[in-house]
Amino acid sequence: MDYAEQDTAGGYAEGVPCWVDAMLPDVEGGKRFYGELFGWTFDDGAGAEYGYYTQAYDEGRPVAALAPKADGRMPTVWTVYLATPDAAALARRVKRAGGSMVREVLPVGPFGTTGLAADPEGAVFGLWQGGTHQGFGRSMRPGSFCWTEVYSRDKALVDPFYETLFGYGVHDLDLDGIDFRTWSPAGAAAGPGTAVGGRSVMSPATDGYSRPETPPHFLVYFNVTDADATAAAVTRLGGRVQLAPHDIPYGRVAVLRDNQGAVFAVLQD
Repeated sequence: MDYAEQDTAGGYAEGVPCWVDAMLPDVEGGKRFYGELFGWTFDDGAGAEYGYYTQAYDEGRPVAALAPKADGRMPTVWTVYLATPDAAALARRVKRAGGSMVREVLPVGPFGTTGLAADPEGAVFGLWQGGTHQGFGRSMRPGSFCWTEVYSRDKALVDPFYETLFGYGVHDLDLDGIDFRTWSPAGAAAGPGTAVGGRSVMSPATDGYSRPETPPHFLVYFNVTDADATAAAVTRLGGRVQLAPHDIPYGRVAVLRDNQGAVFAVLQD
């Protein structure tokens, strides 16, 4: 199911990924990197009131954003935002379920309301209550978002957190020794056809994706037509291949690091 194409006009079901952005030391450098890598174009960026937030477009449709780090101590990272009709209420539920708010909920002009949450292990994700900006204008297409998963160490702690918050339907998989669970929106028949994200338990089998010293985190995927060519382009543009392109049951994937250190993945389906 192409949930973004289906839901853009009327908003997203709660818990569905609806937006991604990267916090970077150098937004202009990020525009050059991702513009060449994915063919994105960019707006002129919002003013200081909105943190100089710069949206990326694919064929005129919003697909992501880049933002300058307000503090050099902040991580250089891609963040996925999960949709909600009420960000303040979701923030309260996050805390009751054992998580925390890294950045409390605040309105972003007419565009929507946002916040940053952390699960009980510290993996960070965004909350987005859409206003004039509902989220992706395009997804599941080359050069746009297609998947996300959280890497955790204690599934007995993490699974109930997300499944209580969002009422996800679950489908468990064993991917070559990797303990993996997919999540489908509440009310949908759980399975690969409806899944919008997942959870992977970090172990020696996932070391290519997530080193033993890596803290729990979300990984954002972009769809591409050629994972090998994309990995080669990342190297040419000054980035690094963290996990070389390889086949999985759902396509060919690679984990990459941009030229400023933000990690993301690509999927060729």
